[in-house]
Amino acid sequence: MAELKIKTDEIKGNIQKISTYLNQHSIKWSLITKVFSGDKEFLRRILVPDVIQGLHSVGDSRLSSLKNLKEVDPELVTIYIKPPAEIYTEEVVEYADISMNTSLKTIKALNKAARKKSKIHKIIIMVELGELREGVEREQLIDFYKQVFNLSNIEIIGIGSNLGCMYGVEPTFDKLMQLSLYKHLLECSFDQKLELISGGSSITLPLMEKKLIPKELNHFRIGEAVFFGTSPLENKQFLDLSTDTFNFYANIIELEEKGIVPDGIINEANIGHTESFDAEDISRTSYKAIMDFGMLDVDYQSLELKDKRIGFVGTTSDMTVYDLGDNKDKNGKKKYSIGDSICFKPSYIAVARLLNSKFIEKNFV
Repeated sequence: MAELKIKTDEIKGNIQKISTYLNQHSIKWSLITKVFSGDKEFLRRILVPDVIQGLHSVGDSRLSSLKNLKEVDPELVTIYIKPPAEIYTEEVVEYADISMNTSLKTIKALNKAARKKSKIHKIIIMVELGELREGVEREQLIDFYKQVFNLSNIEIIGIGSNLGCMYGVEPTFDKLMQLSLYKHLLECSFDQKLELISGGSSITLPLMEKKLIPKELNHFRIGEAVFFGTSPLENKQFLDLSTDTFNFYANIIELEEKGIVPDGIINEANIGHTESFDAEDISRTSYKAIMDFGMLDVDYQSLELKDKRIGFVGTTSDMTVYDLGDNKDKNGKKKYSIGDSICFKPSYIAVARLLNSKFIEKNFV
């Protein structure tokens, strides 16, 4: 069985480094664990006392994951990081201490659910800043806030924004300053302080190094930088965070010298994805290794081969084929055999897919 190796010490080290860094800038932050889909073993290994002490909260986009967080540590402050579906407001109040919202109807349902449970549910109102995903339109914000801020069992603790996620709109100083100005506008209009301006994420971290973050921005939601050591803004390592946190190992289940060009009539009924070939390849052969994973497990394009001499051939639902060339090392000796494994560096989305596949073994090291 193919295997995903997870280096927990490296990840815990990244969390602690980010906590130290953000604390120096008086910024609170939420660890976003959605890449792990609520895996309890991971949560128990990562969320140990000396790691979580620097966190404001732990967030996820799945209610089942928040439930698992509470089971692992009932004292954790949890945050639901996407607008809730109205039908699940009771579960949101049960498992999330804080939720991010954009719908007046849903917030009223959350208020009703919180009142039934004798709870005060905290919310962050998300503002649309151009990414065209979740967010209240800016010209509607005052009226929206007016209808929400005095609900009996709802406490508005901040406003936030999402940038750089769907269209990739960059979180520039000007964009984030807009969020700061809306915070001041709301506070002046309603004589009520807002604790958090939540506009930071992994993509925003490099802006801090360039001093391009408004001083009012005081809450970050970070996942990728913790788990991969990089910021998606430039896809580069941030500070000295570890980037060696995950390795994916797939096993060679067949290894034969075969032709480059398939033999027969090719139609559109195939379900796989393959590399193209040229007419001059018709008489050529190479060693083809069949690996024990496929499209149901992970998108091959989100895997980076550690051995750069290997080339992708094709993939189907449960097997993937790679070209090993002449399968010889620099000394002319056979390089790979059946039963050997090939190592890949998985991307963020690859890790999420692999962790959700019941056909991939997970190994915490």
